[in-house]
Amino acid sequence: MYHDKRILAVVPARGGSKGIPLKNIHLLAGKPLIAYTGDVLKHLPEVDRAVVSTDHDGIADLAEQNGIPAPFRRPPDLSGDRVADWDVLLHALQAMEAIDSCIYDIVLMLQPTCPLRTAEHVRKTFEKLIEGHFDSVWTLSPTDSKAHPLKQLILQDGNIDFYDARGRNIISRQQLEPVYHRNGASYAITRSCILEQRSIMGQNCGFVVIYDALANIDTLDDIRYAEFIMISEHHDQSSNAC
Repeated sequence: MYHDKRILAVVPARGGSKGIPLKNIHLLAGKPLIAYTGDVLKHLPEVDRAVVSTDHDGIADLAEQNGIPAPFRRPPDLSGDRVADWDVLLHALQAMEAIDSCIYDIVLMLQPTCPLRTAEHVRKTFEKLIEGHFDSVWTLSPTDSKAHPLKQLILQDGNIDFYDARGRNIISRQQLEPVYHRNGASYAITRSCILEQRSIMGQNCGFVVIYDALANIDTLDDIRYAEFIMISEHHDQSSNAC
């Protein structure tokens, strides 16, 4: 519990995945992906309850082996690739409030696909949520200017065109307003935002910008990138210790 708020952490990990089969338990540096989320949760004593939301018994078993209980199974109609995060969190919240006979004030969504998150990344979201009286707080990463929306192109009738017509006026990156993207490290959401606004964003959404290198796992290339970051950071730490 943190500032008299009861916190439920939900780890969404369905069995289906087109990019990497059973992505959420794919090995990263010798450990199942979901194990990294379990490691982070061990350093978050403020979290009252952490559970995995899955439709897959194998994922449930591995989650429990790594400290994340699986007290329910996600129904098939919430396990497709077009199911919104809100539906999954609503189901988990209602299931756990019924199982635990209590009310949870805050829901954390911790996706296994962000294995390089830290406990401090997560902590900052629920601290800001409470202190700033937000409906939700999301973690973001700065988007490289090369991927800025005003620099994106589309293919139309055999020709190249700008995704946004304003892109025609961009000459240098200094003209671009910084943009950010969701990195999946942490979402902190109030119960009322989920139940009453029926949203994981709400009308008043705060943010925590993370400048650390993170990987969001969708493909095998993302796995390799995450391992590269881990090796690089280990090398830097070893160098600093010398």
